[in-house]
Amino acid sequence: MRIIFMGTSEFAVPILKKLLASKHEVIGVVTQPDRPAGRGQRLRVSPVKQVAEEAGVIVYQPEKVRNEDFVNLIRQISPDLIVVAAYGQIIPPPILQIPRYGCINVHASLLPKYRGAAPVHYALFNGESKTGVTTMLMDAGLDTGPILLQQEVEIYPDDNEGSLEARLAEVGADLLLKTLELVETGSVTPIPQNDSEATYAPLVKREDCVVDWNEDAEKIVNLIRGCTPKPGAFCHWQGSALKIWQAYPIRDETASTSPGEVVYIDKNGITVQTGKGLVCLVEVQPENRNRMH
Repeated sequence: MRIIFMGTSEFAVPILKKLLASKHEVIGVVTQPDRPAGRGQRLRVSPVKQVAEEAGVIVYQPEKVRNEDFVNLIRQISPDLIVVAAYGQIIPPPILQIPRYGCINVHASLLPKYRGAAPVHYALFNGESKTGVTTMLMDAGLDTGPILLQQEVEIYPDDNEGSLEARLAEVGADLLLKTLELVETGSVTPIPQNDSEATYAPLVKREDCVVDWNEDAEKIVNLIRGCTPKPGAFCHWQGSALKIWQAYPIRDETASTSPGEVVYIDKNGITVQTGKGLVCLVEVQPENRNRMH
């Protein structure tokens, strides 16, 4: 099949690489425009763009994918199918209607759970023991299209957003190739999602990552896991932000001090009182400093 790939973040990279190595022809890659980043505000290209350019595939970077000129360009290219993975924009109906096999999304959750931009973050926030990957035939809604294939993935106790997303991306790459085989041969029946079971995972903002020491220990550690490495969980210490990279809960119902106060410091880390239980901080990063154990 002649395929256009639409993706931006690291999650999309293994999926694009597997697609490039397959029997299918990637005739173009669509990714977000280069954005200023870092202290120097230099333009940074997306991970997907880097892979596409190394493979010699033409790259398109529309500011808005719904722009009429871009829609007409896709119509002119006339792909057999469009694959979308962590692209970062809603694909409008005029584009969804162009490919003869439709548009397939690789989503990092077991839909209809965790529709939206941050399914990996929220699976960890909520202390889930499993999640997965779904390939879905896209419609005009937000991750509402019928399911093609799903694969469950275990969440390990030491997983954070980065490690879990990387594992899901590899699973998603293989699941996509299986899906394409079935779609091409007409061997898969799309299954409508049960909207009554839907939950949502909106974009995680900086204010969502502030540790509230009044919460219980496990909830705080789940927040830290879900925010690591990005956007990064933090608390306030001596008037500055203290980023927390790694921590673990300690079951201790006896509160010896107020939430947010240090109980003791030993070779394991800095142990802090919470609303219920204790949290041991293993790795932190003071503002404008390096990460430290």
